[in-house]
Amino acid sequence: MNTHVMDKAIGETRLDRDTQGVIGKPADRYEGPLKVTGTAPYAYEHLKGEEVGYGFVVTAGIGKGKIVSVDTLAALSAPGVLAVVDGDKILRASAQPMSPAAQTINGEVFHYGQPVALVVAKSFEAARHAAKLVTIEYEPTEGRYDLAKVQHTGVPSQRGVMPSDTGRGDFEKAFEAAEVKFDQTYTTPSQHSAAMEPQATVAKWDGDQLTVWSSCQLLETNVQQIASGVGVPVKNVRLLSPYIGGGFGNKLGIGPDGVLAALGAKAAGRPVKLALTRQTVFQATSRRSETIQRIRIGTTKAGQITAFAHETWAANSPGNGFFEPAGVSSVFLYAGKDRKITHRLCETDVLMTSAVRAPGEAVGMLALENAMDEMAEKLGLDPVAFRRMNEPDVMPQDDLPFSSRMLVECYAEGARLFGWDKRPAKPGTVRDGEWLIGYGMASASRANSLMKSSAEVELSPDGRATVRTAMTDIGTGTYTILQQIAGEMLGLPLDRVDVVLGDTSLPASSGSGGSWGANSAGSSVYVACEELIGTLAKRLGVDADGLTLKDGFAIAGNRQIPYAEILAGESLSATGTIEPGKTSKSHHQASYGAHFCEVAVNSVTGETRVRRLLTVAAAGRILNEKTAKSQCYGGQIWGIGSALTEELVTDKRTGLLVNHDLAEYHVPVNLDIPQLEVVLLEERDPHASPLAGKGIGELALAGVGAAVTNAIYNACGARVRSYPMTLDKVLAGMPDEIADAA
Repeated sequence: MNTHVMDKAIGETRLDRDTQGVIGKPADRYEGPLKVTGTAPYAYEHLKGEEVGYGFVVTAGIGKGKIVSVDTLAALSAPGVLAVVDGDKILRASAQPMSPAAQTINGEVFHYGQPVALVVAKSFEAARHAAKLVTIEYEPTEGRYDLAKVQHTGVPSQRGVMPSDTGRGDFEKAFEAAEVKFDQTYTTPSQHSAAMEPQATVAKWDGDQLTVWSSCQLLETNVQQIASGVGVPVKNVRLLSPYIGGGFGNKLGIGPDGVLAALGAKAAGRPVKLALTRQTVFQATSRRSETIQRIRIGTTKAGQITAFAHETWAANSPGNGFFEPAGVSSVFLYAGKDRKITHRLCETDVLMTSAVRAPGEAVGMLALENAMDEMAEKLGLDPVAFRRMNEPDVMPQDDLPFSSRMLVECYAEGARLFGWDKRPAKPGTVRDGEWLIGYGMASASRANSLMKSSAEVELSPDGRATVRTAMTDIGTGTYTILQQIAGEMLGLPLDRVDVVLGDTSLPASSGSGGSWGANSAGSSVYVACEELIGTLAKRLGVDADGLTLKDGFAIAGNRQIPYAEILAGESLSATGTIEPGKTSKSHHQASYGAHFCEVAVNSVTGETRVRRLLTVAAAGRILNEKTAKSQCYGGQIWGIGSALTEELVTDKRTGLLVNHDLAEYHVPVNLDIPQLEVVLLEERDPHASPLAGKGIGELALAGVGAAVTNAIYNACGARVRSYPMTLDKVLAGMPDEIADAA
């Protein structure tokens, strides 16, 4: 095994030679034909033709209390029922990402819709019917369902992705002395990942060996969580997730289905299929926390930031220390000598909160970038100019150098392409009939991570390559990217590279999450290929640096030799591992971008229509232009939804998540979205990974919502600080002189 620890910046690599010409190109998806023909098997579709049982989850009908008794007699007597599983070890929700185990109910109701029992029957319909026959007696207690009412109970937590308190200097003193002050509070609602594929699991026992097909993002920790929940050693469990219909953080930890299906299969004596209903996905997996965010900015009269504070209050259920890190980009995005970024966690008796796409930035930058826009107006500055003049030279928190940072270039190119110079100087001054037109912009940033990851690459005697790793593809294009890296490194056309993913029997991988997947898993493929290249060079008696690989031939010393001749009927394999090293501490690493948006706001109804949205981003080496832009389109769409429609509503009397399906949880549809534009700047980050790339999937969401809401203000003068910015809020915030002029 060859291990590369990222202890120093990389120089030029084989990827820079572009010999095969496949890296970075907009290659079609490796698994695309399987998906569009319906032959890519998702979790629930395994074991077709086998005699299986079907599970249905019984959920709690109160928000908080004790479980006095669970009567399963009537359910067990129903036609077709094979087993009913109940007891203290039922999982109460999903597991937190990377935690050793999920939390169990232990005789309590922690939130409305919590799993209480599982019915297994010979058909789905029989299981669903019998589930209604399970009778549960509760002892209700008073619950806490409103973050605002428990805001005063917030405490620091060290179980997030960043410290709960970060600061430098004396913010309060500097803010008091500032020539211009800004102090506003913003609120963001709870959100749900709402992936197309619900949490689903098929579980099969062979003696004491358990095989699980499930929809999971991080197999290495997910298999440990399943083993812990079932009560067997990890070595007895094999977990497979070859295809996943979206995750967005909601599948970083196992869902309750992962353990329930295995327990049900053991009780029923046959394999069990369990897919959570859409309502149960919403009520019993995980969600993004609602937040209360106070932002204070102090500047000179010229607009230089001297004091900056971003304080956040977020919610979670008892025993869960994760907090929504809304200030994660506030630590490094803008200059300011005296700073304070804090997070306080408040316990509520609502479904567990956890990571949702761009945890922190998605909601934190919605507040931050609106605050920056408001402050720019207060100073009489253009929003782009205000941001540019507060661009830091080094990380403002600890003076670390940036590994690469092209934020100013993103501003400049975005403003040029968008036509920012035509932005209305005053709200409500540009009309198209009864529609008011406005421009808005926002920064984008997303911290970059490199995670330990391994992959095996094998060259077969006929010169084909196969990549094998437990990495997952949640729709992001991982299959294709790993194929391109191996093809470029080994000099093979893409149709001669195969990729096998999503199986814990393969080399352990980083998994998909945190925008680290492509660079982490991809770097492990790169390292494995380097070892193979060294072996090929040794067999040819040449130096590896002088070896050129193209179209299945090794070229060196005026010789061109096909792989089949070099391999001589043998297979050749290597396993590569990437590990983070000193560069993760010596340089601050992040991806950057800028969003520019044009909206039309109806002066009569308050309806907002997004007309144009441009994102310019710099995220190191782009591994596949098509999949990268596709990720950005998804982030842009989510950002529009966050600004205008998306809100998971809690009944503050009962804890019920009211809009727990895709009919009432409003995400954008086709008619809500204009033609989107994404421009990716040429960049390399030698400190980030051997690939010189950085994460992009979550970057594209960060800040989009603020570009939309800032454009709404520029259109009609409505400044709303409680999101989403629905038409009732727009109408209420629109100045009378603008509304009356319609």
